[in-house]
Amino acid sequence: MLESPMRIGRRALLGGMAGAAPIRAARAQNAGAIKIGVLNDQTGPYADLAGPGSVVAAKLAVADVGNAVLGRPLEVIVGDHQNKPDIGAALVREWFGTGDVRMVADFANSAVSLAAQPLARQYDRIVMHVSSTSSTLAGSGCSPNGFQWAQNTQSDAAALFRPLLTSGKTSYFFVTVDYVFGISVEQDAKAVIEAGGGRVLGAVRHPLGNADFASYLETARASGAQVVAFADSGNDMSTAVKQANEFGLAPRQALAAPIAYLTDIHALGLQAAQGLQFAQSWYWDLDDRTRAWAQRFHAQTSRMPTDLQAGVYSATLHYLKAVQKAGTTDTQAVIAAMKALPVEDMYTQNGRILANNKMAFDQYLMRVKAPAQSRGAWDLLEVVAKVPAGEAFRAADQSGCAMAKG
Repeated sequence: MLESPMRIGRRALLGGMAGAAPIRAARAQNAGAIKIGVLNDQTGPYADLAGPGSVVAAKLAVADVGNAVLGRPLEVIVGDHQNKPDIGAALVREWFGTGDVRMVADFANSAVSLAAQPLARQYDRIVMHVSSTSSTLAGSGCSPNGFQWAQNTQSDAAALFRPLLTSGKTSYFFVTVDYVFGISVEQDAKAVIEAGGGRVLGAVRHPLGNADFASYLETARASGAQVVAFADSGNDMSTAVKQANEFGLAPRQALAAPIAYLTDIHALGLQAAQGLQFAQSWYWDLDDRTRAWAQRFHAQTSRMPTDLQAGVYSATLHYLKAVQKAGTTDTQAVIAAMKALPVEDMYTQNGRILANNKMAFDQYLMRVKAPAQSRGAWDLLEVVAKVPAGEAFRAADQSGCAMAKG
C-alpha cells in the first residue's frame, strides 16, 4: 500500500477536479490492480533531474486519488533503462505484454521514448513522455498513443535564444551531446537563431556522461562565437559549464544552456551559475500551490523537485482523472477523456492537449539568482518572464506530426 495523502494535497486535488471527474467509489471492473510504469534513468546522468524523484512524484499523484480508481488499487512499477534504447524497449514490451501495465510515464531519454512510441500503439497502451524533451516526439515521431507532457527542445529554444538575439548576440557555437536529444536541441536552437538573423558558426559533439570537455571548449573558443551553447543536460551540462568557467571562456564568450534544471544549478552553485538564463515549465516557488506540493516532495526526498518531476505528477494525475472520467481502463476511451479534460493542477492551470498530442501550457524564462539574493539552499531562480503557451509551443499543424495535418 502506498503512503496516505497529506491533507493539503487532498484539498488541492479535489479543488482541481471540481469541474472534471469527481473522485468517488466505483464498482470494480475486476479485482486486479491498475498498473502504472515509471521508466527512466535511475542511477546515471539524468537521475537527479528525473530518476527516483519521478517515482516519488507519481506516487504522490496516486496518493491524491486515494490509492485507487474505479474501485481498483493502483500500483507503480519502476524501471531503469540505463540510457540504452534496447533495454528501454525491452522493458516497455514486457510491461505492456505480460506485465499488464496500462500507462508508462517519464522516460528521461528521447531515444528510449522514440522506441516506445510504436510499442504503445502495437499493444494499445499509453506512454507519457515527460523528461524526454526532443520536439520529434510531437513532430515526425508522434503517435496517437503517445503524449509529450513538459517543455520540449523547440519551446526551450524559443524562450532562450530570442532574448539573446535581441540583446545583440548574433554568433553561436554548440557543444552537443551525441544522441537524439542533443541533436534535437541543437537543431531547434539553430532554427530560432537563423530565423532571428543570427549565425551558428559550428558545433562539436561529445558522448553522454563525458568527464573532460577541454578539447571541445578549445574548439568553441577558437570559433570566436559570441555565445557558446551547451546542448546537453544533467551532469554533462553541469560539468561543461564548470569547466568552461575554469577554462576562461567567460566573459569573452557568453555561456548559454538551452536545457537546464534546478538540480543542475544546485550542483553548480550560485557563484558559478549566477545570471544564467534558461526556460522552465514550472518552479517550486511560483505560488502557494507549488510551494505546498514541493514541501510534500521534500519531506520524502530532502530536496526540492525539478520541473520534470512535477510534470510526472501532473501527467500521472491527468491519466488517473481520465480513467475515472472514462469509467474504464480501455485505452481509446481513456485517450478520449484525456483530450477532453483540461489540464488543471499545481503544475499548470490552463494546459491543453494539441492535435499532435503535445500538452501546451505557459512557460517561464528564469534567471539564476546571485548568491546575495538567495534565502536558502533551494532558493535559486527568479522569474524573468512568463511565456504564453501560444508563443512557447509550435502550432500542431506546423509540427511535422502526420496526425495533426488537416
